[in-house]
Amino acid sequence: MPDIIHLLPDYLANQIAAGEVVQRPASVVKELLENAIDAQATNVQLIVKEAGKQLVQVVDNGIGMSETDARMCFERHATSKISSTEDLFRIRTMGFRGEAMASIGAVAQVELKTRQHTAEAGTRLLVEGSAVVAQEPVVAPAGTSISVKNLFYNVPARRNFLKTNAVEMRHILDEFQRVALAYPEVAMSLYHNDTEIFNLPVTKLSQRIVGVFGNNYKEQMAYCEEDTSFLSVKGYIGKPEYAKKTRGEQFFFVNNRFIKSGYLHHAVMMAFEGLLPKDNYPFYVLFIELDPEKIDINVHPTKTEIKFEDEKTVYAIVHAAVKKSLGLHNIAPSLDFQSDVNFAPLQPIRLQSVRSEFEEDYKFPGFNVPASPKRVSSKGWEELYEPLKQQMPAEEERITSSSGMGLLDDAFAESPAAVNKTLQVHQKYLLVQVKSGIMVIDQQAAQERILYEKYIGSPQKKAVASQTLLFPQTVELSPADAVLLKELAVEFRELGFQFEDFGGNTIILNAIPADVQAANEKELLEELIEQYKNNLATLKLDKRENLARAMAKRLASKLQSRMSDLEMNSLVDRLFACQVPYYTPGGQKTLVIMELSQLHELFLKG
Repeated sequence: MPDIIHLLPDYLANQIAAGEVVQRPASVVKELLENAIDAQATNVQLIVKEAGKQLVQVVDNGIGMSETDARMCFERHATSKISSTEDLFRIRTMGFRGEAMASIGAVAQVELKTRQHTAEAGTRLLVEGSAVVAQEPVVAPAGTSISVKNLFYNVPARRNFLKTNAVEMRHILDEFQRVALAYPEVAMSLYHNDTEIFNLPVTKLSQRIVGVFGNNYKEQMAYCEEDTSFLSVKGYIGKPEYAKKTRGEQFFFVNNRFIKSGYLHHAVMMAFEGLLPKDNYPFYVLFIELDPEKIDINVHPTKTEIKFEDEKTVYAIVHAAVKKSLGLHNIAPSLDFQSDVNFAPLQPIRLQSVRSEFEEDYKFPGFNVPASPKRVSSKGWEELYEPLKQQMPAEEERITSSSGMGLLDDAFAESPAAVNKTLQVHQKYLLVQVKSGIMVIDQQAAQERILYEKYIGSPQKKAVASQTLLFPQTVELSPADAVLLKELAVEFRELGFQFEDFGGNTIILNAIPADVQAANEKELLEELIEQYKNNLATLKLDKRENLARAMAKRLASKLQSRMSDLEMNSLVDRLFACQVPYYTPGGQKTLVIMELSQLHELFLKG
């Protein structure tokens, strides 16, 4: 039987390796930016076209490469970072595996221009499918410029699996932000389709955070620092009141390398325990410095997962550092033992206020509360309840008619929308009498379902009407949010928003949907983008449905108020006019029905 095992050719082995190293354009961005940092660059420029599908170019002013090194960098397992086994446990550079450039060259058309500072001429190299197409001397500035064109041009199946430009660009922004935060001493810029997205000068960490995420982060950051003999922790955490429902603004760096660690994230969340609303996540950028021999970063080609020699100690120190910062900035609740804890003297009861509250909270159909007496006496109390005694027999007769079930038989005999009387409870729930018992409607959930079906159906019918703002609002967004808003411009206009570009990451908001109360328009837009991103992280939805869900959820959360009888009946009618009235778009119940048998059990009847 002939031998059947053979070595794979280099180009095929590189394509296989590229499956783990190069998954999307953002993977190329990560590898090239890290190479620029390792080359001691002080200025790095990232140029992207069509979300990296057409072009990813990184230009730096680092040390550059010789002609031989330029050729060698595209060979598998060729690196300048390590040379022995011991070096694996003393790694301070971003890269060390020697796989990135070979993998990129196997699935893209790559042009490399590089020159060392002491050399008179540079080198130009063209690589396609792992093959060197051209190599020649060239006039070039000191440093390196690498252009990666037509990613996955020779692997059509991989190219077809790439997401939309908006999704791929979001991943590129994530990689850029991580490197930018880790190295504030390096000037960095990002251009997408010839539009400047970021231009970050050399600065300190706090200013770099503001440059990446926006000016509104100035007031929400609290400095965090803890030094021990084992490791040091420093960085910034966000104040609890600025926590968001979306993840994505939580950053851990170990020896300036971005990592993902659910274990350390839990340490931070435990430090915030009791300070955050449910399902909210705080902002933090934390740097951990420790001996490289105490960690293992050679776990995965992406190098975002690492192993700690003593992870429990790391957990404890990170938790303590965040807890200490919360206390130093008076964020965590504390007891003030110096203040006067004596209670104020009790005030006499004021009948007028009691009566007002009683009137507001207990307006039952058919019952009128008389004016309160001026003096408190037994006679006064009797007079207070006399009108009620006179009205009770008539009410009892009406309720007990038809064997005591008249109301339940008549109300909602055909449709819940036919209700005459609806009771609102705590401005959150509506109680509606139905034939089989009592229906309890979640006011906010019902509003969310109604608004969702309105917005999801608007493109098929007509755009939602807009109300022009008397004073247009200037809204400054983070670069990532500005890119997202531009991608969703058509969908936002269909919902009734009208805005125009004001340069940079700023827009002018001219109009909002007509049925939205004109107040805090900037906050509404920011919350809508935040909810959209939250949906992206948990659900696979198209842009229109995602935005409709986000809009419905945000507006419904602001519609908890006292309702008139007409408004309550209208809400019930509109809910049951929906295609799916029983659940919100997210699957939450909008109503529950308590059967009469359940009510009997509560009162131990039968």
